[in-house]
Formats: sequence, C-alpha cells, structure tokens
Amino acid sequence: MTKTMLLIDADNVSTDVMEQAVSALLQEHGALHVRRAYCTAESALKHQQLFKRLGIRPMVNLAAGKNSTDIAMAVDALDLAISERPDVIAIASSDSDFAPLVARLREKGCRVVGIGQQGKTGDETQTVYDQFTVLAHRGKPAPARKTATRTRGRAAVPAPLPAPVPAPVPAPAAEPSPAPARKTTRRKPAAAPAPAPSAAPPAEPAPDKLRQILMAMPELVRGDTVELRIAADRLREAGLLSKSGSSTKVFGAYAERFELLPAKNPNKVRLKA
Repeated sequence: MTKTMLLIDADNVSTDVMEQAVSALLQEHGALHVRRAYCTAESALKHQQLFKRLGIRPMVNLAAGKNSTDIAMAVDALDLAISERPDVIAIASSDSDFAPLVARLREKGCRVVGIGQQGKTGDETQTVYDQFTVLAHRGKPAPARKTATRTRGRAAVPAPLPAPVPAPVPAPAAEPSPAPARKTTRRKPAAAPAPAPSAAPPAEPAPDKLRQILMAMPELVRGDTVELRIAADRLREAGLLSKSGSSTKVFGAYAERFELLPAKNPNKVRLKA
C-alpha cells in the first residue's frame, strides 16, 4: 500500500476544498496516513468540527509574522520525509512559495502532488509538482438569495407607474374644444403629484458592503492588523473581490474606516479607532 501524507495550508484554501482533497486522495491511494492542517488558533476553533470529522490534526501556529504558518508546514514536511519515508506527500495550497520545498522533498525520494483552489492558483505554481489538481470551491447560496429579494422589490415598484401615465394624456385633448374650461384643464396639471411614487425607489436598501467586509475579516473588528495578502484571499472567498482585483481599492473606498500601513507601499490593513 502506498504511504500517503496530506499537509494542508488551512489559511489558504477553503474547508470545502480540504474535504474534496481528503476524498480524492483516499479514492486514489486507498489510505491517508498523515492528515495535518496548519492554521491559526482562531481557524482551528472555527473548523474543529470539520477537522474531527475528516480525521485532520490541526497544527496551531501561535507565532506572529508573515509566512510563519508556511514555514512551520515546510519544517514538518521535511521532518516527515526523513523520519517516515512516505511514498507520496500531498500539499494543499495555492501558494507558489512552496516551490523550494517541493524540490527538496522530491530529492528525498517522495512523489509530491499539489492541490489548489480554483481562481487562486497560478500556472507557475502547478508546474512545480509531479502532479497538480485544481478543485473548485462549491456553493455560496447566500448572495443569490439576497439578489433575488432585491429583484422582486424592484419589480413591484414599476407596476403602479404605467397607470398614472395614460390619465394625463387624454386631458390635454380636452383643452382645444372647450375654451372656457381652460381653468379646469389647469387644475389637471396640479394632479402631477402622481409622479410621487418615483420617490419610492430611493428607499430601497443598498447592499452593505462594509458590513460584508467586516464579516469576512473578524480580526479587524477585534482591532488586529491583517496582511493585505490574507485580506485579499478572504475578500475573494466572500465574493467581494475578483481574481485580478486589488484589495487596496476595496479598502480605499472606505478610507474613513480602514487604514493601510505603511502609507507608502502598504502591505497591511487595520480598522480605524
């Protein structure tokens, strides 16, 4: 039986992709001897039910600083390659920074396969591995429901508008024949308040994008500073940022609420007090 290990960059791929990765490796190799997810303490608590169900061991990283979780995973990968001598090591991450680790594991005699998330994995990342699989993050029904609600709300508003339009049209025709009835005709324009219904559309609630941003990154609400690289990943997962979009533009639109650090060439963001 092939000895297979799965190491997950849990701050980089969604829980849905993690679940698909475990299922795909079990189907291909028949067993998955080591299952580890490298993440922050907050992520470990948030996804503990999933980790228990899939038999994944969370490797909590308390150290602060850029790439500290990635480094912890790289150290463990080399240690396992030397001590356990696995046949296959699977790395679930869309990050291209693991290229040197992949090359070193291959030198140790391991077959290294990669698993990435669709929309986050570049071609330069995929070519490094012996085999690479891109998995799609499935489903986000909540946004679709909100859109449907807004559509129904708008469809109901135009309906009353056509009725008032025909009423004023015949009124002008009465003006030419009865000259004395000019005063009555003047009163009819007074009925022009009929356009009042058009004031209703502005009352429609606009999407609260700021609230969605804060829900995607609860660390900002707690007063923490978040790296723009991580912030961009969170915004894409929440559907608030396109694949090629810039997170600095998203935060810049709310300059009164968010502060980009440092001022020149920012790489972090925090919520203003």
